[in-house]
Amino acid sequence: MPNCPECTAVERKKVQAKYEAETSEEDRSKDDLYRLYDEIEFPMKSEAATKHFICKRCGLYATREQVSDIRIRLNRREKTRQDIQDDYLDWWQKSKKEKELE
Repeated sequence: MPNCPECTAVERKKVQAKYEAETSEEDRSKDDLYRLYDEIEFPMKSEAATKHFICKRCGLYATREQVSDIRIRLNRREKTRQDIQDDYLDWWQKSKKEKELE
């Protein structure tokens, strides 16, 4: 059974905030945080007749493909101003021939 992506994302934010509040900068480890993430489970119930999954916590009703799309959307990192500036700098430093090939 897949886990509900929306409930998992909300719970991950709570766990991360709590982890950052309880530990100092030196003691933080990505492995510990990922271990806490692995403990989060919100299994969805399968409805065989329509081949949809239902989350009992938030009420999400979706197919396997929709669950996958939601998970991808929630895990995607938003572009920051620095990312946009770096992309522009990379583009600016390319030669004219490289720009024409794009």
